[in-house]
Amino acid sequence: MSIEILPARLANQIAAGEVVERPASVVKELVENSIDAGANRITIDIERGGHKLIRIRDNGRGIVKDELTLALSRHATSKLKSLDDLECISSLGFRGEALASISSVSRLTLSSKPAEQETAWQAFAEGRDMAVQVQPTAHPNGTTIEVKDLFFNTPARRKFLRTEKTEFSHIDELVKRIALSRFDVAITLTHNKKVVRQYRARTPEQGTDRVAQVAGKAFATDAAYIESGAEGLKLYGWVLPCGDNGNSQYTYVNGRMMRDKLILHAIRQAFEEQMGQIELPGFVIYLKLDPRQVDVNVHPAKHEVRFHQARLVHDFIVQAVKQAVFMPEQSSLNTDTQPDYVEDAQQQNYRSELTSASEPLVSVPSGFDFTPKPSQFSSSAGQSNRANSTSYSGGRATVNQNMTEQTQHQYNANEFYQALTPEAQTSASSEASSLEDNIANTVGAEVDMMPLSEGMLFVKKQNHILLSHYKYALLPLWLADIEQDAALTGKALLLPVRVNLDSVNKQALEKNQSWLTLLGFDIQFFEKYIMVKKLPINVYSIDVAELINRTLECCNKEFSDIHHWLEWLYEQTPSSYFVSDSFANLQIKIQNNTQCLSAIQAKAVKLDSNMFKIILEQGAQ
Repeated sequence: MSIEILPARLANQIAAGEVVERPASVVKELVENSIDAGANRITIDIERGGHKLIRIRDNGRGIVKDELTLALSRHATSKLKSLDDLECISSLGFRGEALASISSVSRLTLSSKPAEQETAWQAFAEGRDMAVQVQPTAHPNGTTIEVKDLFFNTPARRKFLRTEKTEFSHIDELVKRIALSRFDVAITLTHNKKVVRQYRARTPEQGTDRVAQVAGKAFATDAAYIESGAEGLKLYGWVLPCGDNGNSQYTYVNGRMMRDKLILHAIRQAFEEQMGQIELPGFVIYLKLDPRQVDVNVHPAKHEVRFHQARLVHDFIVQAVKQAVFMPEQSSLNTDTQPDYVEDAQQQNYRSELTSASEPLVSVPSGFDFTPKPSQFSSSAGQSNRANSTSYSGGRATVNQNMTEQTQHQYNANEFYQALTPEAQTSASSEASSLEDNIANTVGAEVDMMPLSEGMLFVKKQNHILLSHYKYALLPLWLADIEQDAALTGKALLLPVRVNLDSVNKQALEKNQSWLTLLGFDIQFFEKYIMVKKLPINVYSIDVAELINRTLECCNKEFSDIHHWLEWLYEQTPSSYFVSDSFANLQIKIQNNTQCLSAIQAKAVKLDSNMFKIILEQGAQ
C-alpha cells in the first residue's frame, strides 16, 4: 500500500474528531475566538440543543474581506507568528483548526465587518465541498458565525449525540464557566428563542455578583475569598469549606477554564489537611502565572495544561487554599489564641510556686502539660506532623523514633515536678551555684544528654545527674550567632506568604523591623498587607499568620534588648523542634560550645541516685 497525502477535506474531518465532540465543543471554540477578538458583548443562540443551529454574535474586531476564505482554511490563525509565540501563549485559541474543522462537518456561515471596513462580507462553506463562497451582506461591527445541521454529512458521528436536553445542559454549563472566566464580558444565552442566561458586564470589584449569579447566592455569601502570591505566580478566588456537592468547582489558568488533575488534587489536599475528609468542596479558583511557565498545547480541547514547575505550583496552591480553609476564629490577626489545655487549681498553685522563685531551677514553657499521659511521648511524631501540616513552607520534621520510644518507657516528667518540694528546690539552688563555680574544671569531661518533652533534658556528667532545659543552651548560641553574623539565619519559605494587616499593626511591625531581621525574619511591607519571605529556623513549622499574630503581641511590649527578643523567640519554639532531627545537630553544637555547656549546667537541678531510681520505677509503671 503506497503512502499518500490526505485530501484537505478528509484531514479536516479527522481534526474535527478531536476538536468537535458535541455542540458544546463548537460553542467553546467560537466563544473563545470572540473573546480573543476583544468582544465585550456576546450572544449565543441555540436551537434544538445545538443539533439544528448554533449562532454566535459578538462586537469584536471582525475579519477583513480578504481573510475570510483564509479563516476557514486549516492551520490558519492570527494568534501565532513564530515559535516564540507558541512558547508564550496568552490567547484562548491558537491552533487554527477550529473553524476549518467545524465547517467540514456542518453548514457554516461567517459574516464579519471590521470597524474600518465600509461594508460587511459573508463566507459560506458546506461540508465536504469546502469551497468557500464570499458575498456582501448587511452586518454591524463584529462577527456572526452560524453553524447549522451539525454532523449532517457524518451520520455515524451524529448518531452519538444525546437528546436535545442533554446537549443543551452541556452548553449551559459551558457558558457558566465562560461567564466566570471574564467578568467584563456580557453574555446572553438563548434556547429555542427563549433567554436562558443573561450575564451583564461586571468590573473586577463586582466579581462577587457574577459568582453569585453563576454559583448561587448561598455560595457567594458563605464562600471565603482568598488572594495569595505576587506577580509571576498569583492565586485568587473563592472557596466554600462546608462543601457544595461538587456543583460549583471551577478552576482557571490565565483566564482559560481548566479541569486539570494537578490543580484539583492540590485543592482537595488543602481541604483534607485542614479539615479532614470532606465531600466535594466548592470553589472558584483563578491561577495567574507567566505564560512561559505553562504549556497549554497538551490537550486537543485544551482542558488540561502542563506546568514547567509542577511541584512548585502544586505546593503553592495547597498553601494558598489553606489560608481560606483555616478556622474562622484564626483568620483575624487580632484574635487571641487560647491554650489547648486547662489546668486545675493544684496545678496552677504548683506553677505559681515554681515561677515565684528568685532564679528558676527548671524552665517551664507556657504551654507545658503537667499531666502527661502514658502515650504523650509516643504521640510526639503525630503532634509534629500536625503542626507542620499547616505550614506555608511545605517542610516536615522527621521524628527520631528510637529516641521517642526510649523516652516513653523511662521518664515521667510529671513525677519529677511533684518530687520537687520547696526544700529540694533550695538544696538544688545551692548545689547549682557550687556547680557553676566548678564548671571550668569539668567542661572537658564526657557529657550524656537525654531529651524529655517540651525541651527538657537529663544531663549525666561523671557522677552527677542533672535536669535542665534547652533554653539555657539555645539563648547563648543565638547570641553568639548574632554577634558573629549580625543576624540569625532565616529559612526561606517555599513561596512568600501574604498576610493582610491594618495600618496600626503594620506600623507596629515596621517599628520593630530591625529586631525581627536580627531574629531571621524577612518581611516586605505594602500598603494593606505584608509579604513574609523568611522565618527563623526553629519556628519554621508554625503557621505564618499565627506567628505574625504572636509577633504583634510581642511588639506591643516594646522590647529594647536583644535578650528579651531571644527569650520571646524561644517561647515560640514548638516542642517538636526538640524531638526532631534538629535535636541531634543541636546537641552536637551544644557539646562543642563551652559557653553553652556552662550555661545549661549552671541552670540544672541536681538529682541524687535515689530520686532518679524513683522516677525510673514510676515511669516504667
